[in-house]
Amino acid sequence: MAITFINRFTVNGKPEDFESAFTETAEFIRKQPGLVRYTLSRDLEDETRYVNVALWESAQALRDAVAHPDFKQHAAAMRALATSEGTVYAERLTFAGE
Repeated sequence: MAITFINRFTVNGKPEDFESAFTETAEFIRKQPGLVRYTLSRDLEDETRYVNVALWESAQALRDAVAHPDFKQHAAAMRALATSEGTVYAERLTFAGE
């Protein structure tokens, strides 16, 4: 079952530094089995707030990716620049534009 991981970040440093650290982590994550799509968006009204939305083939694929030994160093770089709150959601309904 596909899952969606949503991670909200509040940056406590320069947004450019956070985006750079996120990009490095994204390069690692995008190579992990089971990742379908991975995005980062910044709040239009507050440049210190971001949201990452990742679609995974399964919850196990996400667990395996974050359990990878190399993930810790990537996560540490982002944690030094921002606090985060992540939640995993199960897809219930899907809609597309016309």
